[in-house]
Amino acid sequence: MRRLSTLVPARSRARLLAMVLAALMAALLAVPAGPALAAGEHLDRGQRAELREYAADTWRSFVLMTDETSGLPADNVTADGTRSAYTSPTNIGGYLWSTLAARSLGLITRREARERMATTLATLEGMERHESGQYYNWYDPATGAKLERWPVDNNLLYPFLSSVDNGWLAAALRIVSNAEPRLADEADAILSGMDFSFYYDDTVGQLRGGYWPAPPPGQEGCGGYTCFHYGTLNTEPRIASYLGIAAGDIPETHYFRTWRTFPATCDWGWQEQQPQGEYRTYLGVEVFEGTYGYRGARFVPTWGGSMFEALMVPLFVPEAEWGPRSWGVNHPTYVQAQIAHGLEEAGYGYWGFSPSNNPSGGYREYGVDQLGMNPDGYSSDQERTVVDEGFGDCRPPQPPPADYGQGVVTPHASFLALPYAPDQALGNLAALRADFDAYGEGGFYDAINVSSGEVSKAWLALDQSMIMAAIANELRGGIVQRWFVRGEVEQVVRPLLGIEEFGAAPAP
Repeated sequence: MRRLSTLVPARSRARLLAMVLAALMAALLAVPAGPALAAGEHLDRGQRAELREYAADTWRSFVLMTDETSGLPADNVTADGTRSAYTSPTNIGGYLWSTLAARSLGLITRREARERMATTLATLEGMERHESGQYYNWYDPATGAKLERWPVDNNLLYPFLSSVDNGWLAAALRIVSNAEPRLADEADAILSGMDFSFYYDDTVGQLRGGYWPAPPPGQEGCGGYTCFHYGTLNTEPRIASYLGIAAGDIPETHYFRTWRTFPATCDWGWQEQQPQGEYRTYLGVEVFEGTYGYRGARFVPTWGGSMFEALMVPLFVPEAEWGPRSWGVNHPTYVQAQIAHGLEEAGYGYWGFSPSNNPSGGYREYGVDQLGMNPDGYSSDQERTVVDEGFGDCRPPQPPPADYGQGVVTPHASFLALPYAPDQALGNLAALRADFDAYGEGGFYDAINVSSGEVSKAWLALDQSMIMAAIANELRGGIVQRWFVRGEVEQVVRPLLGIEEFGAAPAP
């Protein structure tokens, strides 16, 4: 694993010093509205006990879904104990950091945590990888074998390398290396081969979605790579961006070559709404600091309007602290917009919209349509109610919906909101637990139709891992963040966030 000492000589020390000074000045001058609170300090004794109970039960779901021999978690496990026959790099990474979260909360001993992670790392080391060092998307959790057919229906799979899924696994390996010195060599041996420049397209300065060694029919046109890029900043692939920048695989300018919003001209009039903003220049890159509006607030949107896109990354990177004039305003504003949608606009009585199981079967992307750039929207209800506010003179607005249909709420969204709205998040969780059959031996079930009362009685490794990281951060003073950023991530990435100012502002 490359260390900062190998990177600094190649950098301009004068420019790096200037960036650090700019970050310090930004922190001194900024007075962001509604910033994230210091982890745990805002919780009373009862709230802390409540979170400990949630963590203990959530950890139990990982025990249920993890194969003891391979150390790999299934993608999901149902309430009756049935494990799925597939897993992914993200799921494996989530299990690793959840194991450390459980250790930090005293749910398991240091020895048990180390033994669990050692088993997982040994299996990872032997799993088939691409020559780039990147992992494929789907494996058998019992054996670690790469899947060639989908176990649910036996359909042919085209093995795929995902930049974002490998990003989450790499994040977990970094956390293991920093949190458990006795496993650092094993974690670093795997991580050192995961070069994220493999996905980087210098012509646009962005990461590709992924790569097929043998593309499926219709996907051959871009040399095996996806023809789309992860072009928007406020989405979960920025974890891979941070890792690549910190390691020196990707230039720092990449951070500023992704979109805050797309431009406000009619050429971009297909997007959800017409943004407002101005151009600023960082590291020689001209950036359109665009924002969307929602019920009086201004914010940098996600792609689909979900909590996962906006707030999974700050489980690992203290973006609100490092970017007080950017993320420090945007994250709490985004959370309040989600709350306002659930309680006021849609009138569900509950909130928290993010990709999750569909209580009626399958998996679906949920969100708040107006908080994302995607014109098709991630809707908050089963009926896929969308809003078209128009695009200035380029596209006329459509009448707003008369009402919303059956809203679907996922508990992991409330846990992601803890640093920004702790009382509201815990109140929402308590209401979901009291009003629905939404809680079992493994903690909160994955999704609740708050209109019909239908519940998806399953636990997903990804969603449970977000809950474990969020609780550990709250009760242990940002411990998962500290494990992740120690070293080159903080030294290289923090100055980038510190020099930027979004146009975000909370509702009055």
